[in-house]
Amino acid sequence: MTAVVVAVEEPRAAALAQDLERIGHTVIGVVRPVDLSRSLLSAADALVLPATRAALTGDLVAACDESGVRIVTLGTGDSRLLSRYGLPEALPEDADAWQVAAALSAEAPRTVEPAPNAPHRIVAVWGPHGAPGRSTLAIQLALELSRSASRCALIDADTVAPSLALLLGLGDDAPGIAAACRRAGLGGLDAAELDRISVSMETSAGTVEVLAGLNRPSRWPELSAERLSAALAVCREWAESTVIDVSAAFESYEEISDDLAGPRRHAATTTALREADVIVAVTAADPLSISRFLRDHAELRGLVGPTARIVVVANQVRPGPLGIDARGQIRRALERFAGISDVAFLPFDQRAADAALLHARPMADVTPRSALVAAVRRLAEHIDPPARRAGVTADSSTGSSRAFRWPRRAPAVPAG
Repeated sequence: MTAVVVAVEEPRAAALAQDLERIGHTVIGVVRPVDLSRSLLSAADALVLPATRAALTGDLVAACDESGVRIVTLGTGDSRLLSRYGLPEALPEDADAWQVAAALSAEAPRTVEPAPNAPHRIVAVWGPHGAPGRSTLAIQLALELSRSASRCALIDADTVAPSLALLLGLGDDAPGIAAACRRAGLGGLDAAELDRISVSMETSAGTVEVLAGLNRPSRWPELSAERLSAALAVCREWAESTVIDVSAAFESYEEISDDLAGPRRHAATTTALREADVIVAVTAADPLSISRFLRDHAELRGLVGPTARIVVVANQVRPGPLGIDARGQIRRALERFAGISDVAFLPFDQRAADAALLHARPMADVTPRSALVAAVRRLAEHIDPPARRAGVTADSSTGSSRAFRWPRRAPAVPAG
């Protein structure tokens, strides 16, 4: 006979507790995960709770280890989280009492194998002035990169017009990247601290850890080059993929200013671009944006060097401002004036953009069948090859929807 504590939400908790009692186990408590106490765990032999970050914390696992309590988790969960604590694989969310009882009586439950180490990378999303869609693309790109069942972080390092928190409905009171830079400056930033100050955004593709930006642009001195560089070094170990949204400006004349020791307004952008493994350079598909992009791209290449990987993206492609052959004109202009032959195109989808703004959610959550969502998914595959993304449902006709997953080959749009 096993003394069990059921810590799942109602009405599931009461039904599961009643079924476990009928089988022969003793249920000594039915509580919410936030109401678990050490006194209750000290009298228990096993604990049933959801396999979520909110419920499964380091303090709870330590308390269970101290009291000798076996943990049985329910739900799809985060395999990386379970393997981190050395816990068995999670049971299905709708597992019946007999499955839970079998897990309680298992002599050697099968634990989650740690995922093979993949190279951690930083992706910076940059674009010239004129709202080419940097922030929107950064959000959707982070969601698509999170499909590889690895931790993905989204950072707002824009010191001119930070917007990720507002676009995602997170408010402007989160500690975010400013707190991370302060801790990094003091030498106290680690993975546990990043877990504390980040906001876990649950999406249809997985969990994205968000480090919000500055709530006032006047706070830009807090994101100094040294602090941000140290923070990104910790983020590289903390998350497999880190997507950074940066501002447009990175004027090189700041390097030769009179006060070399003083803070520089665009040091965060310069640092993020230099630290990035991949730079997604995005331009809007109109003559003004293309002209600005051509001038700034030369400055960008001079800043990061000739060997840096830059993925050029033409966003909001439509026949209006460029005529019928918009893609052909963009490709010819970029190749002629900048020598760029590899270009990814993202279609203009005002309906999806409006829905994302209305619900303060990523596009893939509110309009999964959008052509823009499918194009960003292909862009993510171009950045992160399919060999590293074995579990990705890139051909799902509903995008990130988990309810419908039947194969349908989407029309291929070449990156170059």
